[in-house]
Amino acid sequence: MTPDDTATTTPYDVLTVGRVGVDIYPQQAGVPLEQVETFSKSVGGSATNVAIAAARHGRCSAVLTRTGDDPFGRYVVQELDRLGVSTRLISTVDGLSTPVTFCEIFPPDDFPLYFYRKPKAPDLMITAAQLDLAAIAQAGVFWATVTGLSEEPSRQAHHVAWQARARRPLTILDLDYRPMFWSSPEVAHREVARALEHVTVAVGNREECEVAVGETEPDRAADALLERGVELAIVKQGPKGVLAKTRDERVEVPAHLVEVINGLGSGDGFGGALCHGLLEGWSLDRTLRFANAAGGIVATRFECSTAMPTTIEVEAVLKEALHA
Repeated sequence: MTPDDTATTTPYDVLTVGRVGVDIYPQQAGVPLEQVETFSKSVGGSATNVAIAAARHGRCSAVLTRTGDDPFGRYVVQELDRLGVSTRLISTVDGLSTPVTFCEIFPPDDFPLYFYRKPKAPDLMITAAQLDLAAIAQAGVFWATVTGLSEEPSRQAHHVAWQARARRPLTILDLDYRPMFWSSPEVAHREVARALEHVTVAVGNREECEVAVGETEPDRAADALLERGVELAIVKQGPKGVLAKTRDERVEVPAHLVEVINGLGSGDGFGGALCHGLLEGWSLDRTLRFANAAGGIVATRFECSTAMPTTIEVEAVLKEALHA
């Protein structure tokens, strides 16, 4: 039975909302785009990748988004079906094109992104009227990203969705701040502050935490997020690991160090694995170690969505690290 067959009777384990597109990634590393000779295409967009990553862990997942009524939009739906993600909540927008994203690959830590989302990305045309509020309210995890708050009507639709959740556990905000999508950091800060009133989990790196709460030091950033009302604050620190805090617990785990090929999808792999661990009810320590390993695996692979590991792959890496 496919995810769409069960959608109307069984709540989604993981429902994400937001950015979608097609990644056009070079097959040559260490050269600028103008010198690249061949490219590959794959489904992209942070919210979409998280849904894919969760599906790789056996979760019934879906993405609520919009594409253009064009070949790339049809490709997105076909590829998500192949990857086990429900496409029931995807619709098209006439007159807008499905976004494409190019990158350059300069390992280990330089991966410039070039977003083609003008005049407007269809995923920012999500409206409140198009929301399946029952699916949103019932989902085990509801995952949104900061990008969806950057423009209307998507911004208002997110708030309507959160009202349907009524701050249910595992209402997650990915602080995934992309400056090119915003008029200014100040506007982003204002909108993230409003969003934090409705979510129970916040996830971001130190720079994203600065936009959200004005703090970059991990403990202070986590404390500031908790003060905004979230129940779990997760601060990613790159090679220094990950810090997670609740009102009663502080957990910090080291990074899972790997030889990086393309680091762009590692955060989404982390996100999908985080959803899986939280739904399983694992301890924070186990959940973070699992998510770190998943993100590390993605960084060793060339693409993003197709690089998401299975649970078996992650557990094998953790076992190997334990006996190293």
